[in-house]
This record gives sequence, C-alpha cells and structure tokens, in this order.
Amino acid sequence: MDQTISRRAAIGALPIAAIALAIAGVGTAQAAPVLHVTKSVVIAAPAAKVWSIIDQFGTLTWVPAVKSSSATMGNKPGSVRTLNLGGPIVTEQLKHYSAARMRYSYIIQPTESNMKVLPVSHYYSTISVTRLGADKTRVTWTGSFKRADLSAHPKPGMDNKAAITAITGVYSTGLANLTPLAAQ
Repeated sequence: MDQTISRRAAIGALPIAAIALAIAGVGTAQAAPVLHVTKSVVIAAPAAKVWSIIDQFGTLTWVPAVKSSSATMGNKPGSVRTLNLGGPIVTEQLKHYSAARMRYSYIIQPTESNMKVLPVSHYYSTISVTRLGADKTRVTWTGSFKRADLSAHPKPGMDNKAAITAITGVYSTGLANLTPLAAQ
C-alpha cells in the first residue's frame, strides 16, 4: 500500500507535459525509420555546363521517366513542380535554391496520389553540382524519407525496401542520363 501511495505521489509530481511525452513515446518505438539514399556521378564536363542541364526546377526531363514537367514559380522557393510520368503525375515543392552554390532542395508533396507513384512519405531531397576541375564535375542527389505505409506492419510495396528501391531507381537513371547530355 505504501508503494502505491508513493507511485501516485511521484506521478502527481511530474508535470503533465512529461507524462504526455512518456505516453507518446510508447508508440514511437515502432515508428518508421528515416531512410536515406545518396547517388552521385562524376562527369567529364565543366560544372557550369552540367548545372545548365539541371538548374531549372521546372525542367526535370533529363530524368528518363519524366515525360514533361513544369513549375508554378520557376526557381523561387514555394514553386510547385508537376511531373508527368506518362500517366501518373507527381507534384513536388521547391524549398531552397542557390544558383551560386549550384544546388536546390525540394519535397514530394504529401498526397495519396504521390505515394502511389513513389512509395515514400516525409521526402526531402537535394541535388547539387560540385566542380572538381576544369572539365570534371560531381553531381550528387541525396534524399531522406520514410516509407509510405508508416504502420508497424506495412503493406507490400509500401515498405522500406520498396521506398529505397523506387528512389534509388529515380536517382540512378537520372544521373546516368546526365553524362551523355553533358557531352552534347
């Protein structure tokens, strides 16, 4: 009985916010992990030339799966890019853009239709161009995200493996396509 009273007293002494955090923490043990994919390619071309291929947020047609693309406000943060994949449509939003640093960051908008095309949520990505020499450039595409199905037991095709496979495929095919484009 003394232990029950002392436990109640201890709980009563905790701030309500601390109790809420402790309760909320119970469910986070099974939360979906943040996943990461980084791909890069070194291209035998000047950085300025490579950047000129990818510098327009609204033009992602250098990625083979993208049939057409456009952006509502060009390279201004907040601009929404629409990607036509030959049927499915994906929308993304520009978060940061720096021509001087040759990089931009964007998110995939968290919509159900986007998650059906790319099985990810909480997606944030950066693509950057780095000058390695007069005719040598590295392009790096990196993303962090969670799987589309955040439940403890995700559905097939909406799990960690599907998310990583999808993003890796986009990055790999896009970057592989840059080399011949920069050679033109």
